[in-house]
Amino acid sequence: MLAREHLPGLAPCPFLPPVEAPVLASSMKTFGKHDRGAAFYEQALKCGQSLWLQGLPAQAMLQLNRAFGADLAGGEPVLARWPLPYTAMAWIMRERKEGQFIGNPRRHFQHLATRMVEPRRTQRAWRAWACWRLARRIFPDCPADEKQLAEEGVTEPASAEIVTGLERHGIPGEVAEWKKALAWLETGDRDPGGLSN
Repeated sequence: MLAREHLPGLAPCPFLPPVEAPVLASSMKTFGKHDRGAAFYEQALKCGQSLWLQGLPAQAMLQLNRAFGADLAGGEPVLARWPLPYTAMAWIMRERKEGQFIGNPRRHFQHLATRMVEPRRTQRAWRAWACWRLARRIFPDCPADEKQLAEEGVTEPASAEIVTGLERHGIPGEVAEWKKALAWLETGDRDPGGLSN
């Protein structure tokens, strides 16, 4: 299957690696089920950038979810260039154009966090909750899945709980990256100095 062309007039996400040509999501299949290291992470970010440039923000977000699932220790060189994509996720949610499908990000991340499977289930669940908090800031009117909250006894975490979860289960510097994304949302800037590479 051929990738769609990048749409003219769409600015690339400054928090993701640049891509010159469309990148197929199927390129992720080359990593198999067990290769989830630095190369997997960077390719997922590139796929996310390409899908954004194709006008597919919801699919771009799914690739960033995959990047969050990479098995990284924190010292990999790629993380110095492209930190965990909290700010990229916020950018895509906030900058998507009217008419581009994005669904209900709040509900998406609620489901992702509460239905996470192995490997690294707890780490990935807290990352989903961190993205859920970003989505709530950007889309305050998007409803939760109240039925799931009631029937499954799910409690939406406070920001302090997310910080604790990321501190305990994330990689070094992860809380700071999440807080950068929250700060970026407050500034209103597309690319505040020093946040993107």
